[in-house]
Amino acid sequence: MRKTLTRCALLLLGLLIAAAGGWGVLAIIFAGPANALLRNSLAGAFAVVALVALLALAVRRWRGRTLAVHLAQFAGLLFCWYRLEPSNERDWQADVAVLPHASFDGDLVTVHNIRNFDYRSETDYTPAWYDKQFDLRKLQGVDLIASYWMGPVIAHVFLSFDFGDGDHLAVSIETRKEKGESYSTLKGFFRQYELYYVVADERDLIRLRTNYRRNPPEDVYLYQLHAPIEHGRQLFLEYMQRINALKEQPEFYNSLTTNCTTGMWLHSRVNPQHLPFDWRIIASGYVPQLLYQHGLLYSAGLPFAEVRRRAHINARAQAADDAADFSRRIRMDDQAKPGGPTDRAPADPDGALH
Repeated sequence: MRKTLTRCALLLLGLLIAAAGGWGVLAIIFAGPANALLRNSLAGAFAVVALVALLALAVRRWRGRTLAVHLAQFAGLLFCWYRLEPSNERDWQADVAVLPHASFDGDLVTVHNIRNFDYRSETDYTPAWYDKQFDLRKLQGVDLIASYWMGPVIAHVFLSFDFGDGDHLAVSIETRKEKGESYSTLKGFFRQYELYYVVADERDLIRLRTNYRRNPPEDVYLYQLHAPIEHGRQLFLEYMQRINALKEQPEFYNSLTTNCTTGMWLHSRVNPQHLPFDWRIIASGYVPQLLYQHGLLYSAGLPFAEVRRRAHINARAQAADDAADFSRRIRMDDQAKPGGPTDRAPADPDGALH
């Protein structure tokens, strides 16, 4: 029995050493010194010490010393890791160069630095930003937008708030990239990007994905959420307060814990009866099915497959292009079937939004 317990303990310790070693090597590669030779040398040395500690588990007289060396280098790495600090002062790409923020006057919320770029291609555009005041009493709906580019499992998911009269404000939780940077899910685990909330006109944020993303192309779906309208107001305020907080104190993006869907789920906790955590929040491509299952998507009694088909907006967005009523056009039913969805489903008598 003692031998069995010892072997199990050594196996567990070996797994911990391997995991710590792998994480440490990647952390040094992605977040280590700027000098490539020094960075790669440190990563190699870390890997060698971890490997020696792993092999030393088989030799009793070597275990103590090699484990002590490995723990010392891991503690040093953690010390450096936690000294990494996010910043709002970097040489940012133009599309994330300006931080949005909001000011409040009762039910009136003025959103500053709303992005509305004039795109000629994904990378060729004329930057433009504007300020606009929104009346919370006029909020009549919240929509979920899901954009797919790598199969059904993963999607970029964001919200758009409908204030009526064609006023839609889209908010997307993304990475804030520096000039010359590109997005990498793996790098997103290692404090390589600041967290950024894109606050934009739908002609910018949605049209960029439907009309200009080509490598790879994206399939975009727009779903009407179904919940009490007061929940929509609370959610909008929660987003604005978070945006203001990031302007004062930046934070790092994390591909697993601080991304578009986990952020949305955390914000939803401001309302009662928010969804419990579900694996589909990580597998973000299934978020629409999750919401449908809980009755949080307007469906008119249709099966999800039909709701999803009607939610696909690429063709409508490409036809609308830069039209002033872009938001209205992407919400029109392209099938024009009797009983099909129109610009927006009517509100319930009890004040629910769709």
